[in-house]
Amino acid sequence: MTLELTVSPDFSPEHIAGWYVFNTWLQRKLGVRIHLELYEDFSAQRQAIAADKVDLIYANPYDAAMLVREKGFVAIAAPQGKADEVVIAVPVDSPAQSVEDLQPGLRLAVTRDPDVNLIGMILLESADLTRDNTQTQQVSTYVVLARTLLQGKADCGFFLKEAFDDLSAPIRRQLRPVMTSQISLVHHVLLVGPRCADLRESLQTLVLGMAEPGSDGRATLQALGLSGWDRQDQEDTEFMIDLMDTLMV
Repeated sequence: MTLELTVSPDFSPEHIAGWYVFNTWLQRKLGVRIHLELYEDFSAQRQAIAADKVDLIYANPYDAAMLVREKGFVAIAAPQGKADEVVIAVPVDSPAQSVEDLQPGLRLAVTRDPDVNLIGMILLESADLTRDNTQTQQVSTYVVLARTLLQGKADCGFFLKEAFDDLSAPIRRQLRPVMTSQISLVHHVLLVGPRCADLRESLQTLVLGMAEPGSDGRATLQALGLSGWDRQDQEDTEFMIDLMDTLMV
């Protein structure tokens, strides 16, 4: 049997190679066949999940709720020091200096990243902005989102902070954050599906030990842009899912 590993489509393109390295490392350590499938967008990935094609997933917090409660996945780890924070950014020549300066009729650019869009709209509430008094344009990636802002096709956009920080320096210099979330409790998680439940403890031990001195997993972590993993138990996961449910109300 070959297991399938996939990654939330909001990961940084510069870490594509890192996920292939991680997949190879896991196969060697576990002695099982694992295929890495990277989907182009959230819709394609959710179709694969619905068809029970996914066994291991580095999931965003929005999808984690569905995976845990509807598909029986269990979280084993979360990336150290990588909360899912959201940056609301405008072109550097925008008159808006803070989110409160944004006005109804705002042209908003977003990706299909569900937790980022959810948190971003909550942040806009401080300017009395909602989906009813803004115009939303959906784009494929954060790089395209940045380009949309720089071309004057949108007034502001929602970025996953990690994705914003990964933009090239010349692009970042042409954008200005007007607000950044500070939730700190929402993050991606590494989840194990029912077909590989028997590997859960082995997987958890492996990934938690990747950052230990002398571990051959340290180079793999670096390729992923991570410093290590924190243990994630069911209580931690349920708390985050409940928080996401609260934010959606």
